[in-house]
Amino acid sequence: MSTRLVIDSSSQLKELKDRATVGKIWAKIISYIFHPIFVPVYIILFLLYVHPTVFAGFPPGKKILVLLQSLLPYIVLPLVTVLLLKALNFINTIFLTTQRDRIIPYIACNLWYFWIAYVWYNQPDYPKELIILAATVFGASVIGQLANIYFKISMHAIAMGVMISFMLFLSVTQSTSMGLYLSVALLIAGLVCSARFVAGNHSQKDVYSGLFAGLAALCVAILFV
Repeated sequence: MSTRLVIDSSSQLKELKDRATVGKIWAKIISYIFHPIFVPVYIILFLLYVHPTVFAGFPPGKKILVLLQSLLPYIVLPLVTVLLLKALNFINTIFLTTQRDRIIPYIACNLWYFWIAYVWYNQPDYPKELIILAATVFGASVIGQLANIYFKISMHAIAMGVMISFMLFLSVTQSTSMGLYLSVALLIAGLVCSARFVAGNHSQKDVYSGLFAGLAALCVAILFV
């Protein structure tokens, strides 16, 4: 870590952390908290326990079932896939820092995301908002995989694009006031995208195209669902 020696008010030498280094630490923390594998589950938690109407008729036990169903394809299976790929030396690092490292994880996640979208689509009592979200996540992953052929599109930005566009969709289609929730989503997206810039992981093209990919995926999901 980059530090500097300074003299404090009591004439003692102290180490002063470089501001840029501190900024990168915070950028990494934000990036971990809002990692792409967590964002779909965050949105589903919002639908289950915060939004007043989407799961209004669901008993508590069934809400827990939906949550558990979401944990498997969105968090558990992607994590297991990446860890296995690293153990078998198919990827260089679990952080997927190169386009090459992202090829197989994208393919695997496409399978998991399509599977859960198909399962929920065939549940007649599940709300259409959940199905649209699942289809959006799948579509965004497909777009990300295609874009990854040409440049390292930001997966964090794709997740933020999905979150913002889905909140916009709810604000347009639901009678519930979504102003506060949409504002929080925009704030989070701003923090995450800024964190990717500060961490030096992506260019503006990578981040902005990721946001657009999330929006495009929602539009396609609405058309098909």
